[in-house]
Amino acid sequence: MTPNRDPLTFEVQGEVRVSARLELPARAHACYVLAHGAGAGMEHPFLSAAARELAALGIATLRYQFPYMQRRSRRPDPPPVCHATVRAAVATAVRLAPALPLFAGGRSFGGRMTSQAQALEPLPGVRGLAFLGFPLHPAGRPADSRARHLFEVQIPMLFIQGTRDALAERGLLEGIVGRLGARATLSVLEDADHSFHVPARSGRRDPEVRSAAWRALADWIGSLS
Repeated sequence: MTPNRDPLTFEVQGEVRVSARLELPARAHACYVLAHGAGAGMEHPFLSAAARELAALGIATLRYQFPYMQRRSRRPDPPPVCHATVRAAVATAVRLAPALPLFAGGRSFGGRMTSQAQALEPLPGVRGLAFLGFPLHPAGRPADSRARHLFEVQIPMLFIQGTRDALAERGLLEGIVGRLGARATLSVLEDADHSFHVPARSGRRDPEVRSAAWRALADWIGSLS
C-alpha cells in the first residue's frame, strides 16, 4: 500500500454523496474511520493534523463529511442520516483497505454519532470505537443522558478527554467509564479543553498535547489489532 491523499466520494442514501479523504501509509497496520465535529468539516486543521500524525504512527484514516457539512449548512443532519453516513463510511473503508483491522469514532459530535450507530446495530468489521473529546453534555449542564447508549456498545471504547473539557465533567465521565467496565479506557489530557488546547501556564503547547493524544490512540489500536 502507498500513501493516498486524493479526495474521494461515497454514497450515503439515494443520490446523496459526501466527500472523504483517505490517508493510507505504506506500512499501515490499522484503519481509523474518523468523523468530524459538529461545527467543522473533515478539512479542519485539527483533523488534518490528526490524520498526518496517525499516518506517521502506522494508522490509516478515512475522514469524511456528514451531508449537512457537504452542503455547507450549519444545522447537523438528524441522527438517522448521521448514522447512515457512518455506516457508509465504514463500508468505504472496508472496500479501500480490506486487509486492515478497522476502528471508528471521531471528534466530539462525530464520535457520538458513531457510537449511536454502533449501539443501534454493530458496524461491520469495526473492532473498537475511539472518541476525541466525547460530548457528554452541553457546557455548564452536567448530565449523563448522552451516555446511555454506550452501555449497548459491546466492543472496546477509548475516550481521549481533556481535564478542562466543558462538555464532559471529569468526575461524571470517570463514573461512566467505570460502569462500562473493561470495554472502556479513559486517556486523560491534563489541562486540555474540549479542543485539546492547553493554557500557557500549563507549561506545554497544543501540538505536544495533541501528539500525546494520537500516540495514546495508536497504542490503544495496537493493543487490539
